Amino acid sequence: MTTSPMFIPSAVTLLLLAAPAPALSQSSSTLPRQADRMVPGTLMFSEAEERLYLERFEKGRAGLRSSPSEAYDPQEPVPGDPDWRPLPQADAGRRTIAPEALAAARDYAAANNSSAFIVWRDGLIEDEAYFGGHAREMPVTSMSLAKPVTTVAVGRAIALGKIKSLDQPVADFITEWQGDPRRSKILVRHILDMRTGYLPQALAPDPTDILNRAYLHPRHDEIIVREYPVVDEPGTRYEYNNATSELAAILIERATGRRYGEFISTEIWKKLGALGGAVWVNRPGGMAHSGCCLMVPAESFLRLAMLFIDDGRWNGQRLLPDGYTATAITPTKENRFYGLGVYVASNYTDRRGAANPDRKVPMTLHGEPYLASDLYLFDGNANQVVYIIPSQRLIVLRTGSAPPRGQGQEWDNAKLPNLVLAGIKGGLGATKSQPR
Repeated sequence: MTTSPMFIPSAVTLLLLAAPAPALSQSSSTLPRQADRMVPGTLMFSEAEERLYLERFEKGRAGLRSSPSEAYDPQEPVPGDPDWRPLPQADAGRRTIAPEALAAARDYAAANNSSAFIVWRDGLIEDEAYFGGHAREMPVTSMSLAKPVTTVAVGRAIALGKIKSLDQPVADFITEWQGDPRRSKILVRHILDMRTGYLPQALAPDPTDILNRAYLHPRHDEIIVREYPVVDEPGTRYEYNNATSELAAILIERATGRRYGEFISTEIWKKLGALGGAVWVNRPGGMAHSGCCLMVPAESFLRLAMLFIDDGRWNGQRLLPDGYTATAITPTKENRFYGLGVYVASNYTDRRGAANPDRKVPMTLHGEPYLASDLYLFDGNANQVVYIIPSQRLIVLRTGSAPPRGQGQEWDNAKLPNLVLAGIKGGLGATKSQPR
């Protein structure tokens, strides 16, 4: 799902930090565009806001932003459960995965710049390790692990009656789109499955490029709503772009009347008994980024995966609509590898990525088929992955920096889950109980 770095060499790539973001061969200014009613560059902002935008852009281009505290300024707290307790651990007698398999998977994570490695099976942590000075309660830079959070946020808003369904027009909330021949056709589901018709991600070395302004500007939400080009009929084509996922925060705030950070704090992390953290906002009191830029501990993403594996229930309480997660892991015909903010195994191919499969861009190695056909995953830039295998009630998580490359070394996106799956005692036929 992840690809080669963009033009900015920084460890925190400001333009496409949310990734996995495919490095397309053209710049966005040269990609063919169909006629669009809303013309980029029509909004006017203050000199101070434009100056701040250019400062952010130049720091990213110079590679000067190298830590989350520098790259995500300002931040808004996203509190977790004040009564948080670690998830229960399996003792030696209750482990269902061979120790040598867990050790091999842990070693693979350790050798690939990981910060956290966790294996959970049917209610118990079977292995957990942290590297490079990282610890269980330390936030990780989520990259596109934030995108499945938007899926859960929308599902929770539907469960609360704030959004009617995945097929409700977004223009019911972003009323600026009413009457627009294209934007009025964007449905809630299109924000999650990357079928808004928005201009796809691409290389963008020019500070005037809409891709940069839609990410780094202190009023990026207004740019995304009013200026970001729609180049395809909504619902007809999958195209990866971060602006689409950034719409989720705008949708949630308008549908619920609540701050995005407060909503995911109260309705997701606290409900899951999870640790919280912070989210980047474009300016003090402004709009949160939802396609990226969420900092919470790795264990919180594990709990999000547990919610998926139990069909949207937590400790017997239904948080998401019945069948919502099944819909989320069902790919569209426009991309057989992508559902609603999550990637699915689908038919085997040795290379796959975040871009439309038709695009000739760098893709991530899959050295062999996944050993479980029902596997799906959360995936973010730097090969941050949460593999979910419902048939085995198994979750395998790895977060961290980009794995090393060169001299024959390359991250294999199938290796980590397959090492664990191959070590299940009794074989894969020893299926765990179905979701409770």
